[in-house]
Amino acid sequence: MDKIHVTGNGPLRGVVRIAGAKNAALPVIAAGLLSPETLSLSNIPAVKDIDTALQLLELLGCSIERDGDKLNIDSSQVHSVRAPYELVKTMRGAILLLGPLVARFGEADVSLPGGCAIGSRPVNEHIAGLEAMGAEINIEGGYIKAKCSRLQGAHFAFDIPSVTATENLMMAASLADGTTVLENAALEPEVEDLGRLLNSMGAKVTGAGTGTVTIEGVAQLHGASHAVPPDRIETGTFLAAAAATRGSISVLDTRPDFLQHVLAKLEAAGAEVEAGDDWIKLDTHGRRCKAVHVSTAPYPAFPTDMQAQFMALNALAEGTATVIENIFENRFMHVAELQRMGAEIELQGHTAIVTGRERLQGAPVMATDLRASACLLIAALAAEGETTIDRVYHLDRGYANIVDKLAELGAIIHRA
Repeated sequence: MDKIHVTGNGPLRGVVRIAGAKNAALPVIAAGLLSPETLSLSNIPAVKDIDTALQLLELLGCSIERDGDKLNIDSSQVHSVRAPYELVKTMRGAILLLGPLVARFGEADVSLPGGCAIGSRPVNEHIAGLEAMGAEINIEGGYIKAKCSRLQGAHFAFDIPSVTATENLMMAASLADGTTVLENAALEPEVEDLGRLLNSMGAKVTGAGTGTVTIEGVAQLHGASHAVPPDRIETGTFLAAAAATRGSISVLDTRPDFLQHVLAKLEAAGAEVEAGDDWIKLDTHGRRCKAVHVSTAPYPAFPTDMQAQFMALNALAEGTATVIENIFENRFMHVAELQRMGAEIELQGHTAIVTGRERLQGAPVMATDLRASACLLIAALAAEGETTIDRVYHLDRGYANIVDKLAELGAIIHRA
């Protein structure tokens, strides 16, 4: 099993380019099932979750052409509607196949999903929404089995805003008979991006990225071309790493407007932040950051996917701050690993009280999930001595070439 070795050696400096967003790419890849015509995508990140999604589509009968960050999906010869456990268990985003399969083929057989063990993320909103649209759904042997001659437009309100459930129902409703209204929908940029793609395929979606999304179903969709937006979490991770190491970096090919809350927290920590349309520059001027309070909440508030990275930043900052996790009940597994490196963290339920230290100490640590991997990388970059990070396959699920990118910023890092 691969490991990453990091020798802490001071500030990160230089320029880094951001890849396409994994969490935006997965739903638009699933949307390739909605039309028999070719869907052409660009800015697709080279991460494991994308590989898994494409393997799933090929199992269903799709033809995939991939060239660098460009991707063509041809689903004209789909011969199966079964997404097997063997692949779905590694990636929760596979649930996004459910809506498109039912909408276009009238049935789906999708394994209950896996992914990071960061807490309960039930699929009940996906199921309830499709049932409201007329699908007959049963769960048998760990599989969601759905059938419907044609989905019907419906009015559905989410109990809790869910990104993947909003995306799934948007795709399903695009081919439904009649109009669907989704209330209390997720506001994330990835939802808005999916709405743009669907409209370019001939759908009639309004309000994507707002709390109310309206979809007027059409009889069929056609092919389209679409560029995936930059990854806001990769952007935030590099900025947090630069702040923790007292560095100075410029982040290119990004979207500052996706990260306003994160940028405000970095400024509150004492970093100087400048931004343009597609770039962000962060400079600590060699100073240690101040501890900042963080409380996660759905977009546009502070993202749960940046909580672990700011935990590492606070562990090295001046002062004491709280980190409150409101989204997932089991997303503090990185705390024990940070404590192995000397971090002073006290857990009280879903709140972590972090008192920063001047330096952490290198140690053998183990990644427990995707964002915890990034947290440990940040801590290792700012620690004294060598840190070995095990189970880095989590990192591969969501960060494209992160070891090479960090090395280009001056990190002493290698994978073995």
